Amino acid sequence: MLVTGGALFAQDAGNANSGRKRILILGDSITAGYGLDPDEAYPALLQKKIDAAALPYTVKNAGVSGDTTAGGLRRIDWALGSEGADVLVVALGGNDGLRGISPGQMSKNLAGIIDKARAKSPGIKVIVAGMEIPGNFGSAFATEFKAVFSEIAGEKKTARVEFLLAGVGGDEKLNQPDRIHPTAEGQQVVAENVWKVLEGQLAK
Repeated sequence: MLVTGGALFAQDAGNANSGRKRILILGDSITAGYGLDPDEAYPALLQKKIDAAALPYTVKNAGVSGDTTAGGLRRIDWALGSEGADVLVVALGGNDGLRGISPGQMSKNLAGIIDKARAKSPGIKVIVAGMEIPGNFGSAFATEFKAVFSEIAGEKKTARVEFLLAGVGGDEKLNQPDRIHPTAEGQQVVAENVWKVLEGQLAK
């Protein structure tokens, strides 16, 4: 979520001939697993849960450090690739808040990401992961920012993770020294937050 250079992608364990369905997680440095081994990032942890449940899905980590909803909108087609995806998790917005990007613009970007994904992969299941920002950004801005995710999920009829960092945000023990990026233990909590919603979508 912090504005940092570089991108980190977890290995996509599937291939075009595997017959497995694809889950794309479009996110920022939290998704990329900033400061950690790629296997410790929550997309890799979700893959382990999927494998343990014997579900035919492969997770692709499309997390890029410092990315915003605008960046996600620009690269969604590229991230989907020629194969598209069966499930899309949109985990962006934290950097928008840190940069003071208007919630209205963020909402338009999120809607654009979803529309592009559905155009490329009709029938794709979409999950929007909510984010929050500290009140020191201003209570009115923080409230409006938080509301964007539930509003866009309702408007676009998607599933929603209420808060990606629930149980992690603000906990020094679960965050790296920058107090923004989760530790390996924090990533496990994030994985559980997403899994509570994702598991139900995969079972449908």
